Amino acid sequence: MRQYLRASSLLFNQPLLVAPDMLDLGVRWANRAMNLNIINVGPVGDPRLMPDDDGYAERLAVADSQRRNAVAQTGIEVVPVHGVLVSRGSHINACETMTSYEDLRQQLRAAVADPLVEHIVLDIDSPGGAAVGAFELAADIRAMSQQKPITGIVNYMAYSGGYLIGSACSELVVSQTSGVGSIGVIASHMDRSQMEANMGVKVTTVFAGAHKNDLNPHEPLSDQSLQVLQDLVQESYQLFVNAVADYRGLSVEQVIATQAALYRGQAGIAAGLADRLQSPQDAVDNISRAVSMSRANRQTGRVSVRAAAMNIQSRL
Repeated sequence: MRQYLRASSLLFNQPLLVAPDMLDLGVRWANRAMNLNIINVGPVGDPRLMPDDDGYAERLAVADSQRRNAVAQTGIEVVPVHGVLVSRGSHINACETMTSYEDLRQQLRAAVADPLVEHIVLDIDSPGGAAVGAFELAADIRAMSQQKPITGIVNYMAYSGGYLIGSACSELVVSQTSGVGSIGVIASHMDRSQMEANMGVKVTTVFAGAHKNDLNPHEPLSDQSLQVLQDLVQESYQLFVNAVADYRGLSVEQVIATQAALYRGQAGIAAGLADRLQSPQDAVDNISRAVSMSRANRQTGRVSVRAAAMNIQSRL
């Protein structure tokens, strides 16, 4: 039951930077899951969902070695930003594709500190997710982009929270069919009172403090609770539009004018939400060539300096 309590707390009664269809999917899942016979549901840590101990560590070591070789050859660290975005790694469900803000921050910090990495690429394919922690991560990405270039490649979805992360990059690349936008905030409240009444269940809540019972799922949404939820959504929305305006060099009015619409390809560039049109693979290849040329120029420069020094020394 505990994983359902955690999942419901991530879905309901809080602002989310997520595409509406993804929220609807989550709500429908929660509605079904909360009515399951939980004896038939594997608990958190179910061994069927855990990696095979015999080979997992070895496969992980091989994958890390291959990644390090690729970084050494290309100078590029590719960091995936895939699936639903959550605040912490402990919120990740092994059955779903998810990325946590804390894990992303750790990977980016390691890439910035790694002398082999000259350019960081965020491979973004996300409908968004939690508002909690998103703005702090975006600010960190923008700060780190001042130390090393960070290119966001939309491959093939950067909506809502996924777009917030992409907007903070040094540049954002879209393909002809990839999408950006959904600069909006959404929240849901699940009122279970009628369902419980049909089941013959009545929940009585005793509380102290005027707001302690806000957003209670066992009662219809009160005017006070509705106002609380609306205030949370508006607060996050203002943070969202201000952040995108700052990162993308747009006015707040221009960002608000998008009205959380979705933009594909060239339309995203025309709206000022992306920088250039290129397929994900071509974008990575171009960055790799640019890094290679930069390395060659630096090597040539070092050879020239050494030759000049030797020439001066021979004249002494």
